[in-house]
Amino acid sequence: MRTARIGLRTSARERRRCFGLLVAAGDVWACALDMNRWRRQRGLPPIVGYQALCRELSAAGPGTFGELDTVGARSVLRRSSDAWFATAKRRKNGDGSARYPRRKRRLMPVRYYHGTFTLDGQRLLLPAGRGNPPLWVRLDRPVPYEAGQVRSITLVAEAGALFVDVTAEVPITAYPPERQPDPHRVAGVDLGVIHPFAVAGPDGEGLVLSGRAIRAETHLHLRDTKHRQRAMARRAPEPGRVGSRRWRKHRARQRNVEARHRRRVRRAQHEAAKTVVDWAVARRIGTLTVGDPRGVLALKAGRRHNRRIQHVPGGDHAPSSRTAPARCRTVPA
Repeated sequence: MRTARIGLRTSARERRRCFGLLVAAGDVWACALDMNRWRRQRGLPPIVGYQALCRELSAAGPGTFGELDTVGARSVLRRSSDAWFATAKRRKNGDGSARYPRRKRRLMPVRYYHGTFTLDGQRLLLPAGRGNPPLWVRLDRPVPYEAGQVRSITLVAEAGALFVDVTAEVPITAYPPERQPDPHRVAGVDLGVIHPFAVAGPDGEGLVLSGRAIRAETHLHLRDTKHRQRAMARRAPEPGRVGSRRWRKHRARQRNVEARHRRRVRRAQHEAAKTVVDWAVARRIGTLTVGDPRGVLALKAGRRHNRRIQHVPGGDHAPSSRTAPARCRTVPA
């Protein structure tokens, strides 16, 4: 399965309808939380199974959640059920930090499965509830997969912009007999701060990827954020007062800049990971042993280094190899 995020080109009316679907999905999520909170207060068992939640949705009747149809509402219930059971499994295995879903969200992604949407070139038809006109939207670029390979479409919003995550089922790569990866050829991968990936392969070969571009993006973003905060500090509304129009525009601009920074870092991470995989495939490496950095944040390495580790661009708190010894886990290349 592969997923590509594609932006939407919508009119003002289509944009309002798309955000209406996301808000309705957030209402479905909030209703599931409120229902289980009410049952917990009265000593009743929670309703967390997907089928049981769907029965509660059917009892609510059509039109309860605006233009959101049954398929979109059930995708939210599926997400809620999966989150609950995943947390229960982690707590059963002894992870006391796992928490059940309790927080409400205004916007929730809506997923439509194969057969419920229509993809015609760069035009996409999203299903709407009974009695509502069809919702056609236009993609800002072609879908990188064949139409028959697409299995689901997910409507999401990020920093005020609308996107769809197109998930497709692609065939597994086939290699010639003499070029296929060998599981017995192992390479070690170390995750770091200065260098996101340092790979040591067989035959004395290695690969080191520089993270200067990611670090430069992070430092520039931090400097711009500090400058923007100093400029707007005197215009901030007092506690309990509604902000001015200028303050709301500043907050919107801040969210857009944060989203752009995350997209740039995420793209650089994907490009670095793809370089490692291509390097391993070219050398017929079938197994990658990756250092597991969990537990490093508990070590005291000083104020500056602790901050550097917690805000590392590599994602899940990936430390440098000189910070602390790390466990290893083996994954197929």
